[in-house]
Amino acid sequence: MAKIKLDDVEYDTDDMSDNAKAQLASLQFNEAHINRLKNELAIADTAKIAYVNALKRELESADNTKPSSSKSKAKK
Repeated sequence: MAKIKLDDVEYDTDDMSDNAKAQLASLQFNEAHINRLKNELAIADTAKIAYVNALKRELESADNTKPSSSKSKAKK
């Protein structure tokens, strides 16, 4: 007696044909897969931010440890 809504029309899954139920199952699987991929992308974006920040810190600390003459040569 589960109901789904498509394009503002409500359908009772008990009244669906076997083919319609199979299509619904495929749709639900696909939606779950998309959500997993979105979560993986969020994780990858978070990691990217962390790597960029770590690289910036490393480059800034490397600049602070070099003699000033090295800095002027690097800027040319």
